[in-house]
Amino acid sequence: MNQKKIPLRRCVVTNESLPKKELLRIVRSKDGKVFIDLTSKANGRGAYIKLDEKVILEAKKRKCLSRALDIEIQDELYEEMLKLAKKN
Repeated sequence: MNQKKIPLRRCVVTNESLPKKELLRIVRSKDGKVFIDLTSKANGRGAYIKLDEKVILEAKKRKCLSRALDIEIQDELYEEMLKLAKKN
């Protein structure tokens, strides 16, 4: 039986290729809104980040998401990501 291929994506902070389920997708829509995409199907420019508190704090410090999405990321979004990381 053939094994199903696991989709890998690269974290913008650590540059690790990880399975999509271990990452969080952040999307910038055409109208400039930035949000967390839990379905991984929303339209717009997406960037992946590892679902880990240390990595999220590092992204905030180094502004990795801002560079990847070409837009300023608000602190509220980082707080939401940290809450999601604590749940997992």
